[in-house]
Amino acid sequence: MSHLQMLSRIPRPLRTLERGMAQSQGWVTRYFKAFCKGFFVAVPVAVTFLDRVACVARVEGASMQPSLNPGGSQSSDVVLLNHWKVRKFEVQRGDIVSLVSPKNPEQKIIKRVIALEGDIVKTIGHKNRYVKVPRGHIWVEGDHHGHSFDSNSFGPVSLGLLHAHATHILWPPERWQKLESVLPPERLPVQSEKESLHGSP
Repeated sequence: MSHLQMLSRIPRPLRTLERGMAQSQGWVTRYFKAFCKGFFVAVPVAVTFLDRVACVARVEGASMQPSLNPGGSQSSDVVLLNHWKVRKFEVQRGDIVSLVSPKNPEQKIIKRVIALEGDIVKTIGHKNRYVKVPRGHIWVEGDHHGHSFDSNSFGPVSLGLLHAHATHILWPPERWQKLESVLPPERLPVQSEKESLHGSP
């Protein structure tokens, strides 16, 4: 029940009622101005947050099964994308990341980082059996081999195309979980940059 409704139930002198109404109108005006001021301040903050810090996105397709969308077309996972974590292009093997598609700048794809710059990776269906990831690039793949358009098709990806690091599944509720940075043993690099720098003499 509002304050005005409460006042209407209690007999008051007209002068007191008018004074109360004036005070109420003044409060409403102050509240409205404060709301407008806060709204126009909050909108840029929200835009900045979505652009620089994090956002959410729905995952479509089967390329990351079973890690994402294990139910196929029946349901789609909604994930938290952390922009802040990749602001310096720092990623690790096993991270699930979103990136701008090298073949379609209007599309963003989600894949797992398999190899970093300097690593030598054994490919799956690529024209070259082995590929050394060049400087400033990463090798990404979908978890569902054979159903993924990834580095085995378009090669190493520039770090400049990184969009965000997928850190959590937010929806559906029964799927809520943190996304771990894991790399299947069979997809470990044949040789990493660290190993090549500190190999046997």
